Amino acid sequence: MGDMFRSEQMALCQLFIQPEAAYASIAELGERGCVQFRDLNEEVSSFQRKYVTEVRRCDDMERRLRYVEAEMKRDKIELPPLPDEEEPPAPNPREAVDLEAQLEKTENELREMAANGASLKANFTHMQELKCVLENTEGFFSDQEILNLDSNRQVDPNDPAQLAGGQRGQLAFVAGVIKLERFFSFERMLWRLSRGNIFLRRCDIEGLCDDEESGQPVLKTVFVAFFQGEQLKQRVKKVCSGYHASVYPCPSSHAERADMIKDVNVRLEDLKLVLNQSADHRSRVLTSASRHLPRWSIMVRKMKAIYHILNYFNPDVTGKCLIGEGWVPANDLTTVQEALARGAKQSESSIPAFMNVIETNEQPPTYTRTNKFTNGFQNLVDSYGMASYREVNPALYACITFPFLFAVMFGDLGHGLILVLFAAWLILKEQKLAAIKEEIFNIFFGGRYIIFLMGLFSIYTGFIYNDVFSKSMNIFGSGWSMNYTEAVVVDPSLKYLTLRPNDTFTKPYPLGMDPIWQMADNKIIFLNTFKMKLSIIFGVLHMVFGVSMSVVNFIHYRKYASIFLEFLPQVLFLLLLFGYMVFMMFFKWIVYNDTVEGPLSPACAPSILILFINMILQGSQDTPEPCKEFMFDGQKDIQMVFVVVAIICIPWMLLGKPLYIMVKRRGSPPALPKPQEGANGGGGGGGGDHGGHGEDEPMGEIFIHQAIHTIEYVLSTVSHTASYLRLWALSLAHAQLSEVLWSMVLAKGFIFDSYIGAIGVYLVFWAWSSLTVGILVLIEGLSAFLHTLRLHWVEFMSKFYEGAGYAFEPFAFKTILVDDEDA
Repeated sequence: MGDMFRSEQMALCQLFIQPEAAYASIAELGERGCVQFRDLNEEVSSFQRKYVTEVRRCDDMERRLRYVEAEMKRDKIELPPLPDEEEPPAPNPREAVDLEAQLEKTENELREMAANGASLKANFTHMQELKCVLENTEGFFSDQEILNLDSNRQVDPNDPAQLAGGQRGQLAFVAGVIKLERFFSFERMLWRLSRGNIFLRRCDIEGLCDDEESGQPVLKTVFVAFFQGEQLKQRVKKVCSGYHASVYPCPSSHAERADMIKDVNVRLEDLKLVLNQSADHRSRVLTSASRHLPRWSIMVRKMKAIYHILNYFNPDVTGKCLIGEGWVPANDLTTVQEALARGAKQSESSIPAFMNVIETNEQPPTYTRTNKFTNGFQNLVDSYGMASYREVNPALYACITFPFLFAVMFGDLGHGLILVLFAAWLILKEQKLAAIKEEIFNIFFGGRYIIFLMGLFSIYTGFIYNDVFSKSMNIFGSGWSMNYTEAVVVDPSLKYLTLRPNDTFTKPYPLGMDPIWQMADNKIIFLNTFKMKLSIIFGVLHMVFGVSMSVVNFIHYRKYASIFLEFLPQVLFLLLLFGYMVFMMFFKWIVYNDTVEGPLSPACAPSILILFINMILQGSQDTPEPCKEFMFDGQKDIQMVFVVVAIICIPWMLLGKPLYIMVKRRGSPPALPKPQEGANGGGGGGGGDHGGHGEDEPMGEIFIHQAIHTIEYVLSTVSHTASYLRLWALSLAHAQLSEVLWSMVLAKGFIFDSYIGAIGVYLVFWAWSSLTVGILVLIEGLSAFLHTLRLHWVEFMSKFYEGAGYAFEPFAFKTILVDDEDA
C-alpha cells in the first residue's frame, strides 16, 4: 500500500546504446513498459530525423495492411482473434524485410485480381445488358418495319437522290440501357432536342442490376429511340453519353438478333466460369492472409513505435553511440538495465549498453502503481487532476470513504444486494467481458469493483436503517413494549397511541433502527432529524481528515512553517465552529432523555441550529421555566472563546505566511532564479500548499494570493459543511421513493382474490421490479454516485490536494496496441 499512499519515486536516466543494438534494446523496453522517453530532437523537423526512412517504410506497410483488411471486409472474411499469449514480438530487421516483401506480394496480387475482376465484371454486365436489349426490343420491330429500320444501311453522301430518299423514307434508331430514375428526364431532353421528332420506346428490366458507378443494385430499363437524319443520331448519342446510358448494337432483323443472342449466351457462360474461378482464387488468397494479418499488424505497429522512439535519441560526437533520456520509476531501474543487457545480447553487440541516473530540477511525472481493484478509484481521482509529484494520493482513502458516503445516500439492503450481484457477475466474467468494446458498458465494467463495494456498504447501511425495499426486518424483536390494555388498543375512537420511553418498557435495539418505527406516524420526522445530524457529523469528520492530510504533504516537502501558518489556523477554525456543533449533537443525545423531568427533559432540549447561530451572532433567546438556554454551565463563556479564537484564525491565515516570506527574504541573500522544484523525492508541486509562492514572486502578488486562499477557505468551510446535507436529502428521497413504489405499485397486486390475484401479483411484480431497477437502482444510483464524487472532489480533496502534476506515460507496446484498437 506504500505505492498507493503517494506516487512512486522517479529518476531521470540517460541511456547510452550502440546503434546496432538500439532496435533490440528499445524493443525490450517496449515489452516491459517502464520508461517515458524524452524527445531530445524537438527542434529537428520530423523529415530530418535519422530514422525517418524506416518510419516511412512502416507507414507504407500499414497502408498495405489496411488495404488487405479492407478487401477482407468487402468479402466478409472475419479476422481470427489473436490470443494474448501468442502476441508476436517486434520483428528484427531481417524479419522486417521478409514481412515487407510478403505484404507487397499480397497487395500486388490482390490489386491485380481486383483490376481483372473489375474488367471481367464490367464485360459480364455489358453482356447481360446487351442480352436484355436484344430480348426486350423484340416487340419494338414488326415485319413491315424491317426494311425501313436497317440501322446498318449506309447512305452514299455523294448520291443526292439516294441521300434525299434516305432522309425521307428511312428511320434510324439507337438502342441502349439507362437507369430507370434517369429515364424520364432523358425522355424530356430528347423530346426538347428533336422538337418532338423522336419516338421513344422502353421496357423495364426485371430485377436489380449492378450499377457501374456506385456498385449498388439499381433498376434499369431498355430504350429504343427512333428518329430520322444523321444529325439527330449524333445528338441522341451525345445525350446518351451525358445521361450515362449504355448504347448497344441491335440489328432490326429477327434472325440477326437471334444469332446475336446465341453468341452472347455463350460468352456469358464463359465469363461466369472465369468469374467463379477468380472469386475462388481471391477467397483462397484472402483466407490465407487472414491467418497472418493480426500478427503482421502487431509486428508493424511495434516496429513503427520503436523507430519513432529512436528518433528521440541523439548521436554522440563520434556517431558510434546513441544517447537518450527518460523517466524511470526507481523500483524499475534494475528492470531497465536487464532489458538493455538483453537487447545488446540479441544484437550481438560487442559494447554493452549502460544507463546513468542524472540529477535534475525538473518536476518528474506522477506514477501510481495500481491493480485491477484500485485502478477504478485511481481513475476517479485522476479525473479531477493528476497529483503533483509525491503528493498524498486521495485514492487510497477513497477506496473506503467513496462507497461509504454513497451507501449513506443509497441505504437499502435490497438495492445494495442488486448492485452486489451485478458487480459480482462483472467480476466473475471479466475475462470474457473485457473483449466487449461498447462504450457505455465499458464504463460499468471499468468500475466493477467500485460498484461491488458500493453494494456491500449499501447492504450495511440498509441494516443500520433497517430498510429493505422500504420495509423493515424484525430480526431481534422490537425493543418497545406497550403498557396499554387490549381495550385501549382496539378502541376505535383512539386514532393515535403515544409510546414514551419514561412510561414504556424499552431496551436498546442491537443493530440499526427498531422495526416499530415502520408503523410510527412520526417515522419521517424521526428519520429526517437522525439523517440530517448524521450527515453533518460525517461531513465534519471528512473535512477534518482532509485538512489533516495537508500536514503529511507539508512534512514531505519540508514546508514546516506551513504547518503553523496554514494547517493550525485552518483546523482550529473548522473544529472550534463546526466541530463544536458536532459535540453539541452528541451532548444533546446523551444528556436529554424522557426519563428525567425538569431542565433535562426532551421538552427543554434546545435546537442545535439556533444555538450555533446565536453563538456566531452573540445573540440569545427567551427560554420558559424550568428550561435553560444553554445545555451546561459555562457554555456561553466557552462559545465566546471559541468564536474569538476562530476570528483570530482569519488574520492568522491571511497574514502569517506572507509575513514569514517577507522576513525570510530579508534575512537571506537574493537567490538566482531556479526552475520548478521537485526532482527525485525533493519538493515540487507543493501539494497541499494551494498556490505555492516562488522565490522571485513579488510580495504584492503573494498577499493577493493568500487573501484569495483565505477567503476561499473561510467561505468554503461553511458551504462545504452545508453541502454534506446532500447525504441526508438523497437518503430521505431514496427511502420515500422506494416506499411510494411499494405502496402505489406492488401493493395493488394484492387487492384481487383467487387465481386472478395470482396473475395480478405476477404482472404487478414485473412492473414493480422494472421500476425499481430502472429508477431506484440506475437513476438514483447514478445520482448518488455523482453526489459522492462531488463530495470527494470539492469538499474533501480541496483541503489538501493540488493535482498540478502530469501523468507518467511510459513507452509500452501494450498501451500502443490498445490505443490503436480504440482509434
